[in-house]
Amino acid sequence: MSGQRRSAGTAAPSADRHRRRPRRRTGRWIAIAVAVLVLGTAATGGWLYSHLSGNIQGADVDDALGGDRPKAAAGGENILVIGSDSREGLGDAYGKHLTTMQSDTLMLLHTGGDGKWASVVSFPRDSWVLIPSCARGDGPASTPHRFKINEAYAIGGSTGDSVKAAACAIKTVEANTHVRIDHFLIADFRGFTGMVNALGGVEVCPKQDIHDSKAHLDLKAGCQLVRDDKALGYVRARYSIGDGSDIGRIGRQQEFMKSLAARAKSKLYSPTALYGFLDSATKSLTADPELADIKPLTSLAGSLKGMATDRISFLTVPNYPRELDVPTDKANVTWQQPAARNLFTAMNEDRETTPAALKAATAELPAPAGTVRVTVLNGTGTQGKALKVAEELRAFGFQIAATGNAPAEVSKTTLTYPQDQAKQAASLAARLPGLTPTPAAPDAPAGITLTIGPDLPPTSG
Repeated sequence: MSGQRRSAGTAAPSADRHRRRPRRRTGRWIAIAVAVLVLGTAATGGWLYSHLSGNIQGADVDDALGGDRPKAAAGGENILVIGSDSREGLGDAYGKHLTTMQSDTLMLLHTGGDGKWASVVSFPRDSWVLIPSCARGDGPASTPHRFKINEAYAIGGSTGDSVKAAACAIKTVEANTHVRIDHFLIADFRGFTGMVNALGGVEVCPKQDIHDSKAHLDLKAGCQLVRDDKALGYVRARYSIGDGSDIGRIGRQQEFMKSLAARAKSKLYSPTALYGFLDSATKSLTADPELADIKPLTSLAGSLKGMATDRISFLTVPNYPRELDVPTDKANVTWQQPAARNLFTAMNEDRETTPAALKAATAELPAPAGTVRVTVLNGTGTQGKALKVAEELRAFGFQIAATGNAPAEVSKTTLTYPQDQAKQAASLAARLPGLTPTPAAPDAPAGITLTIGPDLPPTSG
């Protein structure tokens, strides 16, 4: 992500989320990107090429990211796809009047180094993760804290600054996955209806009537073409369908994008429709300087198009089922460890992960953090260490039974557990990579005990 390009532009579009088990579904904004890029082959040279390329905003985030970043993957490339939703200038037409830049969609596309496979990993927008210090759109830099992952983009984008917004989102993903982001692509909320209308609408087939006052949508069951406010309302409807969560609406959004891509392909020979679609799509995109052009985007789409269907895997970061999420807000999502960490390790090593393999790895859920009570003892001699670690664990939902000093300083961190709490200890150990829990001695105090040594690994999301 280097070099110079057009000045950074604001961005903003739709919302998404994924859920508990990996699902082989096409990500909403990946589908938009692929549809746009494949169709972009029609824009070959001349005024049209220059015009469409000129629509795409460039944002160079290298300086904002700094130098403390993960190493590059062993092969392939990692592209972070961000769905931005500021709704600036749209008033209250579609929910809250948001003037800041919001991110409801985060997906990480890894193209395999041999060009034969790719993985698209979706991050649930309410993932409870570490948000590192980021430059704000206004005011001083934020302090590191744990919160929902979609807050990161809003921190930098509080004044519509796409460079700072993208940088904070990238820093947050890198901090929690240890995967280096090579490129990024932001898709804007406001380009959505333009794309749909240019195609004369998109077909949807709801199985039941939809009446959603917040999405301003009244739709009868059955197949029909939607455009304008109805199209936007359909992909945003949430509270009136299913369980009222973003998890419930993700399937509708993804099916809509499949229909959008199919409709776009059917309009290849209609110059007016194709131009309107591409013009709206490219106006809604912001990318790093190396991607902010029709040619590299079309090249990316072409490489994906050339892959076998079963070699493009659509995955979701492994996480706990909704009823087990912690902290107590049931909308929050916590990642299932060590499955999530292993997924990102495979990506760094340029190893393919299939949906079947990920499903097998997550077949048995670790004990949820809320069921684990742990006593944290300080064996380092450094004052306040136990309290600090206890707060970090509490942020993940673990219950802290007590904190204090160990009887003596120790050279190595230990995690001991009574025989009937092996699963709970394993769940805690999954947040402390490299730490192996051991059964407690028969005369040891009851409960799980974490004794901190100087080698304590950092807690992992």
